[in-house]
Amino acid sequence: MKPKQLKVANGNFQIVWSDEDIWTIPVTCLRDECPCAGCKGETILLHTYLPPKAEKSPDSYMITGIKPVGGYAIQISWKDGHDTGLYSWEYLKQLVKDQADSTKQDYEPLL
Repeated sequence: MKPKQLKVANGNFQIVWSDEDIWTIPVTCLRDECPCAGCKGETILLHTYLPPKAEKSPDSYMITGIKPVGGYAIQISWKDGHDTGLYSWEYLKQLVKDQADSTKQDYEPLL
């Protein structure tokens, strides 16, 4: 299965797949759940680094670009300059599932 269309509209990020399945994720969720080490932390040689929670401005939630990474992910650039997160299709699928199951925080519009 391959993505056919990616779009951002009305505060949501949407993926239309080749089988016509549609995934919708709030942009605020994408940014708050950025998978990069600077946002989520990382473990190296049994030492865990957890970054401090950064305050985000309205610019933090504005997408300025989306680039494909191989056939497995996308890299999102944000207006505040952040662009280190690689969102794999599997990770995005998990975000969609978590939103549907309400297992994550409910994201209120920030803009």
